[in-house]
Amino acid sequence: MLTSIKTLSRSTSISRCMSSYAKSEESFTEVLDWFKTHRATAVLRTPTSEACPKAMAAAIDGGFKICEFTLTTPDALVHMSDFVNNSDYGGNVKFGMGTVMNTKDCEAAVDAGAEFIISPIMIPEVITWCKENRVPCLPGCHTPTEAYNAYLLGAPIQKIFPGVAGNHMWMKAVSAALPMLRLNPTSGVGLENTGDFLNNGCVGVGLVAPLFDPILIQEEDWEGIKSNAKLAMRGVKKSGPYVEK
Repeated sequence: MLTSIKTLSRSTSISRCMSSYAKSEESFTEVLDWFKTHRATAVLRTPTSEACPKAMAAAIDGGFKICEFTLTTPDALVHMSDFVNNSDYGGNVKFGMGTVMNTKDCEAAVDAGAEFIISPIMIPEVITWCKENRVPCLPGCHTPTEAYNAYLLGAPIQKIFPGVAGNHMWMKAVSAALPMLRLNPTSGVGLENTGDFLNNGCVGVGLVAPLFDPILIQEEDWEGIKSNAKLAMRGVKKSGPYVEK
């Protein structure tokens, strides 16, 4: 179990004693529509707990409406819960948890308020759990075969990770050949090329290090991260909402 899950007991507000993790069909559809509208996810991984909320707040201030905390960040569950329950963000931002590796992680993430689940690789039990509970899932895939198998298992969006040769042209070719897929690359995407991906078949993109520059985090330059967010969102806004194939 990852360290951040152990911190769950620190915040009694996170535990909801849920008898069921199942979401409604309306909630499931709302999250997917949110991805199609806003199209870019701020993917945060920080080495310290203290930096996490400050960096994520900077990305939101810069325009991001989809935010992913990751279980490799210390106290990630506590921080995400704080954002989910913050009235300044409620209804304006969707929050999810990344680096989810098993169903225990799924349960902990949903208990903390996650509205979607992301994994770095394709883990069938995670996809199945999410499908059964109507929680949108974005499993990590690297090949067209993996992406298609994730789709067959019930993943509505397929995260492409790590970066692939050809970048956005790879996405264009795969989405054209397999139009049932909804590709969301989170590697190889920079601050100035979001439009290249979004205009070539991708439902969305995820920004990690280009947005949350490790040097900016080390120097606590939150305004720098906010500026990065604004730059990335320019291309997203020009691309507009995702158009179904």
